[in-house]
Amino acid sequence: MNGPALGPQIHAQGTRFHVRSPDADRLWLCLFDAEERETRLPMVRDGAGIWSIDVPGIGEGTRYGIRADGGYDPGAGLWFDPDKLLLDPYAAAIDRAFVYDPALAAPRGKGADTAPLMPKGVVTAPLPPVSVAPPKFRPGGLIYEVQARGFTMLHPDIPQTQRGTIAALGHPAVIDHLRRLHVSAVELMPINAWIDERHLGPLGLRNAWGYNPVSYFALDPRLAPGGMAELRAAVQALHEAGIGVILDMVYNHDGESDRQGPTLSLRGLDARSYFRHEPDGRLINDTGTGNSIDCNHPVAQRLILDSLRHFVSAAGVDGFRFDLAPALGRLASGFDARAPLLEAMRADPLLSDRIMIAEPWDIGPGGYQLGHFGEGWLEWNDRYRDDLRRFWRGDRGTLGALATRLAGSSDIFGGSPATRTINFLAAHDGFTLADITAYAHRHNEVNGEQNRDGHGENFSWNNGVEGPSADPTVQSARRRDIKALLGTLFCSRGTIMLTAGDEFGRSQQGNNNAYAQDNAIGWIDWAGRDREIEAHAFALARLRASQPDLSDTCWLAAADVEWLDEQGQPLTVAQWEDPDRHCLMMRFRKSGFTIFINGDDQPRSFGAVQVPARTVLPVAAEQEGG
Repeated sequence: MNGPALGPQIHAQGTRFHVRSPDADRLWLCLFDAEERETRLPMVRDGAGIWSIDVPGIGEGTRYGIRADGGYDPGAGLWFDPDKLLLDPYAAAIDRAFVYDPALAAPRGKGADTAPLMPKGVVTAPLPPVSVAPPKFRPGGLIYEVQARGFTMLHPDIPQTQRGTIAALGHPAVIDHLRRLHVSAVELMPINAWIDERHLGPLGLRNAWGYNPVSYFALDPRLAPGGMAELRAAVQALHEAGIGVILDMVYNHDGESDRQGPTLSLRGLDARSYFRHEPDGRLINDTGTGNSIDCNHPVAQRLILDSLRHFVSAAGVDGFRFDLAPALGRLASGFDARAPLLEAMRADPLLSDRIMIAEPWDIGPGGYQLGHFGEGWLEWNDRYRDDLRRFWRGDRGTLGALATRLAGSSDIFGGSPATRTINFLAAHDGFTLADITAYAHRHNEVNGEQNRDGHGENFSWNNGVEGPSADPTVQSARRRDIKALLGTLFCSRGTIMLTAGDEFGRSQQGNNNAYAQDNAIGWIDWAGRDREIEAHAFALARLRASQPDLSDTCWLAAADVEWLDEQGQPLTVAQWEDPDRHCLMMRFRKSGFTIFINGDDQPRSFGAVQVPARTVLPVAAEQEGG
């Protein structure tokens, strides 16, 4: 989509602003001084619905907002209300975080001026573009999922002033930990400016995860008080350690929610272009959050592509993970991996070599698209998660699924030249790895929704006691199971993902939807980490780094691997189909590297190799022979 660069553009004499709002009758640029006094300047419209104004004498640091007037008919996608100060969608910084207030959602004529409630955009001079290098991350590596605030709020080695920020990711203590895990890329949960859902305030809660964005350019000041320069410095520090950075982006909806939601930015300027609507004008809600961005409308497509390029050129990030990614390819006819936005991302000179990761499901029609994003995309594999949990829970008839997942999930990704799976056992949403072994049921009462939120089926178990236990036998069984889960993950072929803290037994007290727990439940307890589990994870990471059979993403042929029983003989059809079998050996023929898996409650002998109950034992050829 052609047209002038949107947002503020600093030049020698001042700053020029361009804002798109084709259905508005009037637009004002609103400038704010240090005492919050407002100066309104009328903007001029061109024939393409772009409003502009050139203001002499202002530049970096100027705080501003937009007001728009025109028709007010929400059922027709018109939300114009000059009492609503709006954030410029292209503002690269804001002066403070968003705080929800009911006045932000008041209908036209029934509310007060929202300027005192709204963060202001801040005019910023763009950083010199980074020298964009090929991504540090390569498929087959370890992705480490991080919520920047909760990751270091309790980290004893991080200075108090830096805790909970993106800057802390560059601290030597953090980088040392990541190196010991052989992390290939850090995947940052959303860092764009977001707003709390309206029901959280009365419950005394706030959104901790950030999956409710208002801006696709501005960073949230709570995470990045230093703005883009802070992100850039953290990326540089991680890159110097050989670690890539992937950003989790939420383009499926914005924080303006449903018809009862606040008017903050896109809705107040151009709702007809940015949001999907039913024929009768109602907002489509394929996300469960109240609205759905129309990702393949040219206007929304431009916004998305511009913001992706922004983070690559300004910070040098290696790639992106897309929340509820089917929204990116949803057309009127359904999901299409060749939808305009996805094709534009593949063709873009700055984006085409970036790592692209899909969360391949949402609640919209045809929303489950695992395996369908095609070449150039990695995909979160929830089939891996569920099948491996069921195996270690002791479910019957799970041996075949275990082998398929270990080998890269050819049943899902077999149409590609190599596996595109991202294997994971736990992620930010759902139980932590440790809680899988300690809770048979979710315990989300503190979320204020009567324990109705979060996944109902977690394929978890509690080892005889629901929740915390002082019984040494229960504690030992849980530690054993956590090690087995970690062992399976690190011994799986293809890309793997570990959520921060799962390498040392973090717990969320059975909460499997801790999005609103910006407190000790959601923060990682570094002082209380399980050192035994952590040492096991470090050892597994060293092993995986030394065994290319595991990180390779190419498909295994029959000549590459053999699946054996306890006597070292190929598993028969009857053994594969035995619903009570939970043991096998996976041996790579060329290297001799062997993975012994005993999912039974009793020790098993694999020839001369003794494998304890419920254990994964990877053995190099020379170890096995010795």
